[in-house]
Amino acid sequence: MKKNLLKIGSVIFILSLNFIFIKAQTSIQTAVPFLNINPESRSGGMGDAGVASSPDMNSQYLNPAKYAFIESSMGVSISFTPWLRALVNDINMSYLTYHYRIDKMQTVSASLRYFSLGQITFTGADGVATYTGNPNEFALDAAYSRVLSEKFSGAVAFRYIRSDLTSGTAEDLQAGNAFGADVAFYFRTPLKVNRNDAAFTAGMNISNMGSKISYDGVNKEFIPANLRIGVGYEMEMDKYNSISFAFDVNKLLVPSAQLNQDDTEDVENLSVPAAIFKSFGDHPDGMSGEVQELTFSLGAEYWYDKQFALRAGYFHEHESQGNRKYASAGAALRFNMFQLDASYIIPMVANNPLANTMRFSLSFDLSEMAGGKRKR
Repeated sequence: MKKNLLKIGSVIFILSLNFIFIKAQTSIQTAVPFLNINPESRSGGMGDAGVASSPDMNSQYLNPAKYAFIESSMGVSISFTPWLRALVNDINMSYLTYHYRIDKMQTVSASLRYFSLGQITFTGADGVATYTGNPNEFALDAAYSRVLSEKFSGAVAFRYIRSDLTSGTAEDLQAGNAFGADVAFYFRTPLKVNRNDAAFTAGMNISNMGSKISYDGVNKEFIPANLRIGVGYEMEMDKYNSISFAFDVNKLLVPSAQLNQDDTEDVENLSVPAAIFKSFGDHPDGMSGEVQELTFSLGAEYWYDKQFALRAGYFHEHESQGNRKYASAGAALRFNMFQLDASYIIPMVANNPLANTMRFSLSFDLSEMAGGKRKR
């Protein structure tokens, strides 16, 4: 009976979460997909683009290397996302970040992502409800970023991941635990365009490289290792107005060969490094299939007097990989030491479970407590 509870409860959990990733048959499936849900509002309003955007207090998720060039000496931010509101009303993600500048070359940062799947009723094989649980997952990060040259920075991040699918009530199931690491880089070079200040930026983040995760001590699943690369462009139009653009490309570094039934066992036995390399050329449809596995994000941001911002973006995913296609909009207000951000998803396909998703972030610049801002 308990094994049935485990299986049924796990199916309910996975279906409720992975529905956002697999509308059509997809070639890539992983455990803990919440790690690839954007938890903050600024990039959320820009189509989830931002690996190469200007540094901000929520850079930990997209690119911790950006902290090396952040103006704030110390800051904290909290974000909240009601998730899948088109389907249920009690799934949400909370996100807390913190950064501190050690000196002009080094910055440390940390974050906590907590994903609550709300209340789920578990049933036995006979369909009778047996107990109610609150499955949840979280990831705790710490990162170190450093200026490597006048225009270039790098960062490493380490992550502990815990996924509890049954609220600790199944004897033959346990909470899954895993560890991951990120390696990130950020490049920024100033430009002059019609006598106005501008900048070209580029960024890369290889995230969630780490151990597999298991819920029964036997079967192990990949966590969603991901490659994100992108470019950006910023320009001051005049004393009060500025605009920026960002473009990101994402690829999951997880094998897609499970589409071939004969390869399933081989894929499960792959080491993590071997799986990452295999993910670049293992799609059954060859190179065209590999291209289909890419997602694209395009975003724009406008600031007036560095106090009010408007944002817009677009996210594209191929039909065979989930068909997430949506536009986004966002806004921000900045008042001295704190900033409020909000974003909104506008679905571009019918029956999109991400419809009407909103994100909220509140950031506090604590530079005065850390001895002032860094001058650039």
